[in-house]
Amino acid sequence: MRHVSATQVARLVGIGPDARPYYRALADGVRGLIMDGRLPVRVRMPAERHLAEVLQVSRTTVTSAYDLLRERGYLESRQGSGSWTALPDPATTAENPWLSTDGDSLVQLHCAAPPGPTALTTAMAEAVEDIPRYGMGNGYDPMGLPVLRERIAARYTARGVATRPEQIIVTTGSQHAIQLVMGLLVGAGDAVLVESPTYPHAIDAARHRGARIVPVGISHEGWQQDLVAGAMRQSGARLAYLMPDFQNPTGALMEDPVRAAVAGAARRNDTMVLVDETWSELALDEVPRTSPMAAFDTDSRMISIGSASKLWWGGLRIGWIRTTAALARRLATFRSSVDIASPVLEQLVVARLFDRLEETRAERRRTLRASRDALVAGLREHLPEWTFELPRGGGTLWVRLDAGGSTPLAEAAASHGVRLAPGPWFGLEGTHEGYLRLPFTQPPQTLTDAVVRLRAARDHGPTGTPRPPDSLIAMV
Repeated sequence: MRHVSATQVARLVGIGPDARPYYRALADGVRGLIMDGRLPVRVRMPAERHLAEVLQVSRTTVTSAYDLLRERGYLESRQGSGSWTALPDPATTAENPWLSTDGDSLVQLHCAAPPGPTALTTAMAEAVEDIPRYGMGNGYDPMGLPVLRERIAARYTARGVATRPEQIIVTTGSQHAIQLVMGLLVGAGDAVLVESPTYPHAIDAARHRGARIVPVGISHEGWQQDLVAGAMRQSGARLAYLMPDFQNPTGALMEDPVRAAVAGAARRNDTMVLVDETWSELALDEVPRTSPMAAFDTDSRMISIGSASKLWWGGLRIGWIRTTAALARRLATFRSSVDIASPVLEQLVVARLFDRLEETRAERRRTLRASRDALVAGLREHLPEWTFELPRGGGTLWVRLDAGGSTPLAEAAASHGVRLAPGPWFGLEGTHEGYLRLPFTQPPQTLTDAVVRLRAARDHGPTGTPRPPDSLIAMV
């Protein structure tokens, strides 16, 4: 199909004459057709004038609907050539929840970062006392402060992977770490394997490098090692991005036999593996003992990254990379074109927090478990049709909706005071529309209230109009 007529569009969207506002209903109808595949991508839409005549509405109404679709990324237009259906780029579309300007007016369920722990204030005060000793220098250390690199290396060693400080480079958060590794190792056209669903900013980083993204599906049950190995072999992946510890968003934990098999597949297929360990310290229940992926590395192809944002606080923009000393030096040289070095004061704060690691882990387990239990209880009471598996760690639920899509639900939820990150942000080309990521990093009462609002959003939509029967939702 290369084009669709005005009559066909009118029949497919099936909008009633009483829909208000009509332009939004038209835009939502077209978006729904695109998302469920009934209207393919790159199909030419009818001219605004023709569609207005068939629908018996003003041309201004259709123009407003097309404008909204363009804003959301579902329509592309060129002067004198018409408009075509499209899928939005999660990194740039106005629907991207990370670009929200609503501030604190909404319950922020799009973000999975917890507030600072009790130890944060003390660590900050101690770091301020430490910083005069560093003021005699220029403050630029592309590798990171030795005191922090020593703490990070010691933690890897304690986890069973002998590590020297020269194998560590401190970054400005884990997202910066991902960008540095991909920027150095990935070129235009290279295949990059990612989990599906996965951390959205990893997809963004691969896209910015012009990489060919190769998704491999996982679920709460985890990774099928033959599928991962097959994807590496068939794609010739230059790099694989994996999150084996309480994967974001599914919460899955990769067991040691699978880690060993994935490491072996990477070795056979000459694939570098970027291992995101952002959630690795946050087991909430008793889980099988696992080793870092680097423990299965026999030829220096495992690159591990970590972050202060989940264990401690998102406002501490400090992350790190563990790799070979030689590659760490190359990464430090490469970063000079980006930011030279990470902030000294924040590095000192994180170094002090490493001295309180077990104290913070215990506090996080207690608070995140209480929040997880409150979110689960609220969903089972108010939205029992939604299904999920209880994660044993991390900070998110990956919820399967009973009907409809998570993108329109997110729009409706905003009008009920909740900001969501719908499933498609964690996949490619509109996949995972039937899923929703719900973090449990907020206090229990906040989550309990948010679930009540989500129920209202699901049942009544953004305008307070009762939800149509599921059969009608499926039609549009």
